Amino acid sequence: MKKEPGRRLLLQAGLVSGLQLGVTGGLALAARPARACEFFASTLRVTHPWTRATGDDDTTAIVCMRFDEVRVDERLIGIETTIATGAEMAGHGAGSRVAVDIPQGRETLLSEHGTFIRLTGLLMPLDAGRAYPIRLLFAVAGPLRADLTVDYARFR
Repeated sequence: MKKEPGRRLLLQAGLVSGLQLGVTGGLALAARPARACEFFASTLRVTHPWTRATGDDDTTAIVCMRFDEVRVDERLIGIETTIATGAEMAGHGAGSRVAVDIPQGRETLLSEHGTFIRLTGLLMPLDAGRAYPIRLLFAVAGPLRADLTVDYARFR
């Protein structure tokens, strides 16, 4: 009695043939696919804008993200969102206006442990696992719509 191939074997075979077709058949895309937490402007890529969850009484939230694949010198000059009334720079050596220099060819990181953006005048608590729309305003590329994900519990 001949045993029919199982589901796992068929899935594995399909995966292998798909990979081979993509490499040898020329179906592989020249640009890598975007992940859910990547946002592309004409001058750079923004990866994973995120913040921590906030409590009912919190009025601010820290925003972190990474800028890379920078094609020209760029500058983040503002951030707009429906979840807060304003935004400011914070961290090491930051002024109050949103202003982040993003040099061509380099990676720039906004981090809790360095320079970051602080949303001010929160209009609601930010819940872990949610995403909220934001607009990042760049000097060269102009506005970029992105999602701010709430990834971690707040500090206690």
